[in-house]
Amino acid sequence: MDNMQEACAASPSPAEHNHRVVHCESLSDTARGFSLVAGGPLYQFLLRVGLVKPPLDRAGWRMIVITLLAWAPLLVLTSLNGRLISGVKIPFLYDVEVHARLLLALPLLIAAEVIISRRTRAMLLQFVERQIITPDVLPKFEACIESALRFRDSVFIELGLLAVILVGESFWWRGVLAIPVDTWCATVTPSGNALAPAGYWYVFVALPIIQFIALRWYFRLFTWARLLWQISRLKLNLVPTHPDGRCGLGFLGTIAFALAPFLLAHSVFLAGYLANRILYQGAGLPDQKIEIVIVALFLYLLAFGPLCVFAPQLMREREKGLYTYGSLASEYVIGFEKKWIDGQRHSDGELVGSSDIQSLADLANSFAVVQHIRPFPFGREGLITVAVIVGLPILPLTLTMFSFQELVSRLLKVLL
Repeated sequence: MDNMQEACAASPSPAEHNHRVVHCESLSDTARGFSLVAGGPLYQFLLRVGLVKPPLDRAGWRMIVITLLAWAPLLVLTSLNGRLISGVKIPFLYDVEVHARLLLALPLLIAAEVIISRRTRAMLLQFVERQIITPDVLPKFEACIESALRFRDSVFIELGLLAVILVGESFWWRGVLAIPVDTWCATVTPSGNALAPAGYWYVFVALPIIQFIALRWYFRLFTWARLLWQISRLKLNLVPTHPDGRCGLGFLGTIAFALAPFLLAHSVFLAGYLANRILYQGAGLPDQKIEIVIVALFLYLLAFGPLCVFAPQLMREREKGLYTYGSLASEYVIGFEKKWIDGQRHSDGELVGSSDIQSLADLANSFAVVQHIRPFPFGREGLITVAVIVGLPILPLTLTMFSFQELVSRLLKVLL
């Protein structure tokens, strides 16, 4: 909420931007305090146990406590059971996938709460700051936000997510034993797979923790998508000549940066999964192209799918702008031709220094901006950001294809 209020108060020139500041301050406290994260039964529980200080403080403590709750008992139990560093095909300390999930992805999902909450709130404020939401539409805009907050706080939905995890427990169990060898988690026997003590904790405590947090994030992003869809149905004050090429909605393209920790957690999931298949099943990284492409497409959908709801309005504004500015341009250039080309100017009229040429250039620039309006409020930068997020955790796995020395040698040959 502090960022929202600071942005409302910030104004380079009070005299020049008085209307915009008053408009922003006219938002209700509920709208200005919007958070995609700070609500729901789990949030209320964390408040009671002291792991959250409103609105989202103590994120570091949450990361430490929840991560240790999931991971530390596994360390203790495998130590007692002789499966920490030996004794089975995949000892606990050598299981890349489980450490990637619990020590990297889980903290990232928790840390993402603060970052995503602040940036999505700031994005909503931009609708007001840029006057895309006009005073007559403001009540409907606030109603959309209030609806999103009620949806976010739904007890039934969070209980439903928990039920999905519990009902699918047998499926998750089979996923844990995807590699048919003895591991720190389970032993392969003629009658089936037998869970070790650490395996029970992993299947019935650690996995449900990270699954619930991940599913809760999908619910939050669905809430975000639902909110944007409702906003897209309002009468927005879009400007075809806005220099961002998206009628003023270009700020939404920064969503990839806002979601970076959440998206990176999924890439870590993928990297851990691939690492175990490469190390213990003899798979090669090039053989995993399909998995990498599927995860990349999924992350693109999560980040940019909700923004596509604005495409119809952007295309309508482009069509309207081309018609309006095309008519204006025709009227202007006809007058310009008569004055400067057909010889109807006054005898003392001088082309050099005349504002007519500059006006013609300005009009041409405006028309060019309208012509190049993009159908989606995101651009190449956002697409590249997601690609980098997908690739970073997977990059170390390229060392399984050739040695580090060979990698350096090839890099030097390319650069030098």
